[in-house]
Amino acid sequence: MTSDMWNRAMHDADSGRLQQAITNARVQQRLKPKDAESAALLGLLLQRAGDAEQSLHHLRRAVALQPEAPLHRHHLAMALLAFGHVPEAVRCWRETLARAPGLELAWMGLMNAYLVSDDAASAAEAGARGMSLTPDWADMVANHATALSRCGRVEEAIEALQRFLQRHPDASELRSNMLLLLNYTPRDPHDVLATHQAFGKHTPLANSLAQFLDTGAKPHPDPSAVEAPARGPAPGAMRIGILSSDLRNHSVGFFAEAFIRHAPRGFELVAFSTAPNRQTDPCMLRLKGLVQRWHDVASLDSDALDALIRRERLDVLLEMNGHTAGGRLQAIMRRPAPVIVSLIGYPNTTGVPSVGWRVVDSITDPPGAESFCTERLLRLDPCFLCYTPPEAAPEPRMPATDGPITFGSFNNALKIAAPTTEHWASVLHAVSGSRLLLKSTGLSDPAMQAHVRTMLARHGVTADRLEMAGFAGDRESHLALYNRVHVALDTMPYNGTTTTCEALWMGVPVVTTLGDRHASRVSASLLHAAGFPQWVAADAHDFTRIAAHLANDRAALATLRTGMRDRLRASTLLDAPAYAQRLHAALASLHAAKA
Repeated sequence: MTSDMWNRAMHDADSGRLQQAITNARVQQRLKPKDAESAALLGLLLQRAGDAEQSLHHLRRAVALQPEAPLHRHHLAMALLAFGHVPEAVRCWRETLARAPGLELAWMGLMNAYLVSDDAASAAEAGARGMSLTPDWADMVANHATALSRCGRVEEAIEALQRFLQRHPDASELRSNMLLLLNYTPRDPHDVLATHQAFGKHTPLANSLAQFLDTGAKPHPDPSAVEAPARGPAPGAMRIGILSSDLRNHSVGFFAEAFIRHAPRGFELVAFSTAPNRQTDPCMLRLKGLVQRWHDVASLDSDALDALIRRERLDVLLEMNGHTAGGRLQAIMRRPAPVIVSLIGYPNTTGVPSVGWRVVDSITDPPGAESFCTERLLRLDPCFLCYTPPEAAPEPRMPATDGPITFGSFNNALKIAAPTTEHWASVLHAVSGSRLLLKSTGLSDPAMQAHVRTMLARHGVTADRLEMAGFAGDRESHLALYNRVHVALDTMPYNGTTTTCEALWMGVPVVTTLGDRHASRVSASLLHAAGFPQWVAADAHDFTRIAAHLANDRAALATLRTGMRDRLRASTLLDAPAYAQRLHAALASLHAAKA
């Protein structure tokens, strides 16, 4: 088979003519049944079509026909991974690399297979080998950083990304990856701000946008902006856009529902979902039914998304990802809406000049916090968040009366940084015989478990006092595990958010420390809004005192367990109508000021 035929088939597949490409490849296979290249091409096309049995059949034939060709084994391994045969994919890539140790594609594939297998240590090793061959392959560097972070080696992951960015400063996606990781570290907030500011300087279009902002001119018009939206706004209605990958069964979705469901009269909501359309996601289906317009934009590039946002003629655009996965900051660099506001999704400044405002409150960002942001701060007091509890949650129950006091944290394992383990260890030492239950998807990986054990052991916490659980099959099972916890301990410098609210909903008190940045003050804001400011510690000593006091009064804990939900329902934290009124009124004032 010639390279022209291969390229033409792939072009057809990429252009929406997959079935035609498959038909042509089948013809080629019948004409040349002993041709390994034809078998491999057909197998790859069938993989795209989702036909696992036939795809693997033809790819295995390609390997059998030309066993010395490493790419055939690599393609087979890719299909095995895609169809869920992970151990076999690992074996296939290892066989490939035994024959061709210089094949960087295979090192990338092996690294990804190890990540899927919850073997981050092996993934990091494979990624290091691949980077030694191709240090300037952005995807290799990004995935290697993921592997390092999933081992708990966050600083090493940041350093790997920084080295790449020194050579390729305009690699905005990797810069976002690095910025997200910085939030898990106790680095100086001024240094973190400077690194975020660099995102705006090095991202494509940033310089031209900065010129527009400096001169007071409006960003250049997009040609499609003159087109009318498919359905115009109601007379006098204010149009609010929501740009997010997390309008689904996700923490952001749980907090966004309050202001979407209770939007006051006179506001129209337009959603731009950058997540794959999931017809079975209950949260996504609910939110779709609450907005006036919904766009699935996962497949749009930055220019197309910019143009679509302009066509909707928004008054305000809410950007709800920041530098998290699925974020589309490049698409809003030219300011496709007159007012762009960062809300909920990211615990730091975006560093993007077109984002004019960031929603916070006076606890998360007290006076003076403006110096850590590129945006202006919109303080939505008394709390910048409003929690929507899960519709189906198990009833709160106290742990067994004859069991030890159990502290718990169900936060992302990446949040278990050095300050966190020092605080936790102090609490465990203060309460004799107590235990610590940790749960996180990241703790499914032995490398992360070992990392956490090592950090706690440095402070004298022995392994017999520690229990770790990984991924829970569903949200109800996840919440039910709180019935084994007496007191929840927060993480620092990156607090819990959803986990703090979930613990409270399950009747479990949460102890936090008021930190020196937004990410380390979110739980304090939530606890104040919930009516429990007494659980916010001023320092490490106070953290230990509060946690030990709670743990030593089981009768009081039992009273909290049975009465917490009623108290929450009557609190600011769950008052969705009032929250929606405050937020939309604030957005209207921003629009009026801009006009």
